[in-house]
Amino acid sequence: MPMTKAFSLLKSIALPLLIILALHLTGLLGATATYAQQLLLQTGVLNARPEKEVTKESFSFDFTIQTLAGESVPMDSLKGKVIFLNLWATWCGPCRAEMPDIESLYKGIQDKDIAFVMLSIDRASDEAKIKNYINSKGFTFPVYKITQPFPAGLPEALQVPSIPTTFVINKAGELVYKNVGTANYDTKKFRSFLQDLSQE
Repeated sequence: MPMTKAFSLLKSIALPLLIILALHLTGLLGATATYAQQLLLQTGVLNARPEKEVTKESFSFDFTIQTLAGESVPMDSLKGKVIFLNLWATWCGPCRAEMPDIESLYKGIQDKDIAFVMLSIDRASDEAKIKNYINSKGFTFPVYKITQPFPAGLPEALQVPSIPTTFVINKAGELVYKNVGTANYDTKKFRSFLQDLSQE
């Protein structure tokens, strides 16, 4: 009897395992997971909630990031602006899932007092991969890379255990929002949150 139950259990999980294995072997597992997460984002279940994590702790601007063209950008050059800062990587499916909505948010906000920092934590040797990914998707938001291997050179607030992680820093240099995980930021509520901060 126990053998029959074991066989029955094995049969019930064999097909899903074979599908996952086939997707993995063909290289489609990541794309499939990204697509599934994008569908989930469209339901509104993962809409960003700006009121959920207000900390008001001071943000350290004492580090430098780099454009994909190789230009160094001291973070303190963005002081006095509202900063939408997203940590991501090309290998991160949840990061890729939320990027189209971030692009839409970026295009929808034309405010010189709001700066977008899409900060890739990919390895320095993956620069071509970052450029190819951004270009292939047609993203126009500002993309930066870290100048040292993650998390070296970044303030403690940005040394997170998982990505994507998104932060919002207000004009006073305070961390006013942090979200770990995939979210849809292209909502009326989140746009209003950013725009209200830019008016302060």
